[in-house]
Amino acid sequence: MNAQFKKGILELCVLVLTANSDKYGYELVQMISEKFHIAEGTVYPLLRRLTKEGYFSTYLKESSGGPPRKYYTLTVEGNRYMESLVGEWKMFYEGVNQIIEEGLADGAK
Repeated sequence: MNAQFKKGILELCVLVLTANSDKYGYELVQMISEKFHIAEGTVYPLLRRLTKEGYFSTYLKESSGGPPRKYYTLTVEGNRYMESLVGEWKMFYEGVNQIIEEGLADGAK
């Protein structure tokens, strides 16, 4: 998948995956990697930026097999931002699909 395209959508994926339950960084990497390949190092700078911008709060929680994990919780502002991005994504997705269908239909003529 195109790296620039993936980088742009990664923010939306991280926000949506934390919408219903807190997640830690590596857990997000694993969940996203099940759908498409990402480098582990791309998620952590994004999480730091989103936290700095007030979209996440964090807390440490002990883990059974190692050091404590930093969990990310979507803030009220983060939830608003996520909902806005989801709305933009849906409009974008529908527009692109219409263009693809129209373009392919034109080619069939």
